[in-house]
Amino acid sequence: MNWTLVPASDFASHAATWQKLNQQGPASTLFELEFVQPLLAEFGTGKELLVICTSQQAVVAMAIMAPSRTSAWETFQPSQAPIGMWMNMPGCDLDDLLNGLMRKLPGLPLVIGVTQRDPFLFPRPPDSASLQTLDYIDTARIQIEGSFDDYWAARGKNLRANLKKQRARLVKEGYAVRMETSRAPQQMAAAVADYGRLESAGWKAQGGTAIHPDNKQGRFYRSMLEGFARRGAASVIRYCLNDKVVAMNLCIEGNGSLIVLKTTYDETVPSHLSPAFLMREETCQQMFAEKKFSTLEFYGKVMEWHLRWTDEVRTLYHVNSYRWPILLRLHTILKNRQNRPLAQADAVPAEPNQLEKQPSE
Repeated sequence: MNWTLVPASDFASHAATWQKLNQQGPASTLFELEFVQPLLAEFGTGKELLVICTSQQAVVAMAIMAPSRTSAWETFQPSQAPIGMWMNMPGCDLDDLLNGLMRKLPGLPLVIGVTQRDPFLFPRPPDSASLQTLDYIDTARIQIEGSFDDYWAARGKNLRANLKKQRARLVKEGYAVRMETSRAPQQMAAAVADYGRLESAGWKAQGGTAIHPDNKQGRFYRSMLEGFARRGAASVIRYCLNDKVVAMNLCIEGNGSLIVLKTTYDETVPSHLSPAFLMREETCQQMFAEKKFSTLEFYGKVMEWHLRWTDEVRTLYHVNSYRWPILLRLHTILKNRQNRPLAQADAVPAEPNQLEKQPSE
């Protein structure tokens, strides 16, 4: 195996190779050029490297890597990307790939991290003397199989009854309900602006993480959605009550999946209504009727509400590769010491109320 390293700013020169590897390997919408290029353009720092591995004149792995701290590198992954920017062909030994890359990266890297791997795209490798995998989060998807009636009947009684009650109340109170989907490239700028206004009215505005047309997040989502829309693979779903938008989804499509990247809702809507749930129910009805997709993918951390909609959960994982096996052993020892309970023999008797005064972790 031979690794070549180039500045990630030269990504466009290698875009066709990246696209071909994705098609032959993971075939994920999240590795499509329409997603990766605006992600790198808006969130890259200029320190990233595009790394390319060839074996017998064929490209078998590509990744975007960034220095994370002294003597450590990890996959490029802003929070807008559900998975780390690493691809490899099926059957490749990840341990061998990372060991080879370790010796090509600048400086003397001691550890490489490959973040948030999806086991449906890349089966989880076994640990080795120098490689360790770690659970990240559980995430969920809905399989679009059979009829919606069968799917809905398998959901919990409380969810079904609650949404039925909400719809009856909306009719009684005279609300007109409408769900609309925008798909054209020229509609994406307005869609992102609408999403930003809805999100900025909620709790995210306080933390400065809300989308705005003029911030990096807003520019990324507009450019990315316009790119997917140009080939008919983007959708922005709005849910309206009396022509007022109360919930939105930003989605991309491909390889049999509809991926919900972002969801927001109007936090001023009365508490007895769940606009995001109502939107999700209608979305599922439409997907089961059309049979255009095989999965509705969330990719976020599993919350209690996810489990009302699906039983299918999987665990995303990280991979750490160490330059020498001794580093992995030392790291494991240190981690075990930090996590072990305080032995009774090591305990120091506390003065009255001393423990209550300690800050919680």
